[in-house]
Amino acid sequence: MSSFAPDDGVPPRGGLLRDEQALSGVKDYAAALDGVLALALGRIRIFDRALGLDYNAPARIETLRAFLLANRANRIAIVVHEPERIRTRCPRLVTLQRQFSYAVSIHRTLSLARNVYDPFCVVDGSHYVRRFHFDSLRGVLVRNDADGAAELVRRFGEIWEASQPAVTATTLGL
Repeated sequence: MSSFAPDDGVPPRGGLLRDEQALSGVKDYAAALDGVLALALGRIRIFDRALGLDYNAPARIETLRAFLLANRANRIAIVVHEPERIRTRCPRLVTLQRQFSYAVSIHRTLSLARNVYDPFCVVDGSHYVRRFHFDSLRGVLVRNDADGAAELVRRFGEIWEASQPAVTATTLGL
């Protein structure tokens, strides 16, 4: 899956003004993520150290499911440093991946990308949520910023290239 490719097929949102909002805590960040995920029309790219339990919340999973059902071409790409929490604490996300295995990819970073420390989510190459560091509660929500989003899409591509599949839609075994 070319998860970091340009967002072809997504209608341009020209004429809309850039909107930036400072985030100062876990609740602000979670609400901002839910807000940008609801805006998604084509691609969602997520990078984090380890996904929070919000990715097992029924409301967030339903938002992602509705996004995937809206268009068969829609894609979700996730890269984390620590995928264990997804396997053990996010069964709804794993189920979503099984149901939409063609559209949901979850990777873990290799050593080359272990020094990336700022979690972010980019939606459709124009909206994003970003924390400045894993350990910081400060962050920013930005809507209608194609230039800033393009930089994060580029970074996501670099991280993606330095990652490998971590959580798969099938269970292997005897």
